[in-house]
Amino acid sequence: MTEPWLTWVTVLCVAAPAAAFAWVALLSIFRRTPSERAIVRGVSLAFTVATASILVAAGWMVRTGATEVRVEVGEWFDVAHHGFAIQLVLDRLSVPFALLGAVLVGLIAAFSARYLHRERGFARFYLLLGLFGAGVELVVLAGSLDLVFFGWELVGITSALLIAFFDERVTPVRHGLRAFVTYRVCDVGLLTAAVWLHHSVGSAEVAPDALAPWAGLVVPTDAVDATVVGVLLLWASMGKSAQVPLGGWLPRAMEGPTPSSAVFYGALSIHLGPYLLLRAAPILERSPVAAGLVVGVGALTAAHATFVGRVQTDIKSALAYASMTQVGLIFIEIGLGFGWLAVAHIVGHACIRTLQLLRAPSILHDHHHLEQAVGSHLPRTGGHLERLVPTSLQPWLYRHALERGYFDSLLIDHVVGRLVRLLRGVDRVEERWIATLDGPVVEPDVEPAEPPEVAR
Repeated sequence: MTEPWLTWVTVLCVAAPAAAFAWVALLSIFRRTPSERAIVRGVSLAFTVATASILVAAGWMVRTGATEVRVEVGEWFDVAHHGFAIQLVLDRLSVPFALLGAVLVGLIAAFSARYLHRERGFARFYLLLGLFGAGVELVVLAGSLDLVFFGWELVGITSALLIAFFDERVTPVRHGLRAFVTYRVCDVGLLTAAVWLHHSVGSAEVAPDALAPWAGLVVPTDAVDATVVGVLLLWASMGKSAQVPLGGWLPRAMEGPTPSSAVFYGALSIHLGPYLLLRAAPILERSPVAAGLVVGVGALTAAHATFVGRVQTDIKSALAYASMTQVGLIFIEIGLGFGWLAVAHIVGHACIRTLQLLRAPSILHDHHHLEQAVGSHLPRTGGHLERLVPTSLQPWLYRHALERGYFDSLLIDHVVGRLVRLLRGVDRVEERWIATLDGPVVEPDVEPAEPPEVAR
């Protein structure tokens, strides 16, 4: 039985950011938008409360020696043989992620107070930031895959809206729509995996495992079911974490404000895919095929992003591909079963990438100052890659990198283009079928009107 105060402390981790979102939203609806200072203080206070709540719960777990705490919040519904219980889990995996999310989003809230000062969408940015924080905390603390899906969707919609933040221009809106479509296509994998688990084992809960360092999803007894669920979760993770061949949206996501790029695509959102796979580690152990696919996708993404990132002409795109490379390496670690290494890699990468993206607008200025202090140009980096690649292959790799691996053209011409043509063909067949049912259209027998005389 969980102590009542611990239940409230755990719920505050999610409720505080959600309350900040609701506060800004309600005031905006009634056209009583508070001042910038009040908005910053309110949202920052919410994430301070979330951070303190996680620290209190973690301290209690350390003091009592507990490795896992389950908090029953209630039941959403219970119909026939299926019920949706709202359960939060504190363990060795969720606590570091929840603390990382609360601290970094609170840092972005404080940083953006000056960065977005007098920006037209100032209140909208903080409203989405609060919703994003609530979504992240819900994903990492969720006690079932059903609840993970709910937070997963909150993160996805806020990500797309912040990419399209500068909606007075067409390009950010187009890029936000591309990210949203990629999310939706891949989210089918997460939803199908939850349904498959319910049908195969009767539950999609995060179950305790005495042999594992943290709780994991229930493992199907049949190897085929485990493989199907593992592949579906990998598909969902590929979209959220920008893995090949679905990573084309990530450099385009840099159209959004720099603070949101830092917290979404450098720190938190891009690492939710690896988090999901860490929760599914028992399933990957049961299915070598799914684990091998995780390693393969990560290796292909790391190699692709390494080469493409070297030819980028702007710092934010280069950092986007650097993030893609590191997440690919994290996928490899998870597929090989190095869970603790993956957790350490995620925390370290999230912190350093956040700092790099926040400093991106001034990094060229700092680079020039460093060259002036040294008195010459700084030495080139990455020479070891050129020595490893044969000279005959370098022009091909350079062309491959400039075209971003041709993945965009392949997806647009051979997947999206063909699907659009198919749907248009279906529309034409439907129009002809409806016209056949309605019969031929008979024109009324009306004499044409006399043309009006033109004034001379």
